[in-house]
Amino acid sequence: LRAVNSALEEDELCFSQLNNSCRKTMHSHSEAMLIYSLLSFITLLTVFLNLLVTLHTTTNLLLLSLAVTDFLVGLLQMPAEILLFRGCWILGDFICAVNHFLGYLVVSVSVGSMVLISIDRYMAICDPMFYNTKVTLRRVRYCVCLCWIFSAVHSTWILRDFLKQPEKYKLCHGECVVINSDAEGIVDLVVTFLGPILIITLLYLRVFLVAVSQARAMRSHIAAVKLQRSETEKSKRSEMKAARTLGVVIAVFILCSCPYYCFAVAAESTLVGASSASIEIWLVYFNSSLNPVIYVFFYPWFRKAIKHIITLQILQPAIMNITHLQYEEYKILPKRDLKVHQVS
Repeated sequence: LRAVNSALEEDELCFSQLNNSCRKTMHSHSEAMLIYSLLSFITLLTVFLNLLVTLHTTTNLLLLSLAVTDFLVGLLQMPAEILLFRGCWILGDFICAVNHFLGYLVVSVSVGSMVLISIDRYMAICDPMFYNTKVTLRRVRYCVCLCWIFSAVHSTWILRDFLKQPEKYKLCHGECVVINSDAEGIVDLVVTFLGPILIITLLYLRVFLVAVSQARAMRSHIAAVKLQRSETEKSKRSEMKAARTLGVVIAVFILCSCPYYCFAVAAESTLVGASSASIEIWLVYFNSSLNPVIYVFFYPWFRKAIKHIITLQILQPAIMNITHLQYEEYKILPKRDLKVHQVS
């Protein structure tokens, strides 16, 4: 009986040969298979859909930056969280530090990209006369680069002690956690959640007010030329459609992120990587799966791309020659404006 109990205890340990090994999170076989299957499906779906977005937005740098971070979440962060499902980290302290750094990085870049997209929509709708001269491809590139650089600096500062000593916060062998101080938690909360949400809300409120005033002005403007009015209305509809879509993306991000940051504020110290925070972390990462799903419902070009892949029409030469310039939103633009970055 003692031998059986000893064998059972060893099965519950992450590393049975070590005295200070962490214990596994025990689940029934059916429950474990169901959770593994669900998380694996979400991971593969995230990688697949965001890969399609990145392939179709090669010149749309702001949307591309957001899609790349979502793709990295599915490719790197979600598999790492699946490994932690049993409560055992088997890849060592160095990979643990890299995993947490990438987690902070991709979330920070995603938030920064949404802020830049909101600014872009604000400029396009509220200042359309000077949009093409102010929002140039070079400036967009600089902004995207600065977003990634700032996110890397922010992540490094938040994890500066942990990156030096990844094993500092471990209570047992097989654990991969990082504890942030109150100051670090507040800075991260303001920089990656409260501040961006405030900026985005103010910008979209301004966009909404301008859209309402423009709609009233267009209804009262009867003497305009019919063709010119038609083209203007079509352009405005496209701009507002893009704004609404990105508004939905941002609203979904807020809903997915709120539980994690509420958990971080409620806790005495932010314990990232603990089993109690796994649901909140998965919800943050699940936002990366929802973004391309939103594109499916709002953008015809994305639905067509998925249809071509599922039906293997992508292998036909005529389909392979289709470029990203055939988006519905780009059809309304003059040829001279195709060189200017547009978020559609």
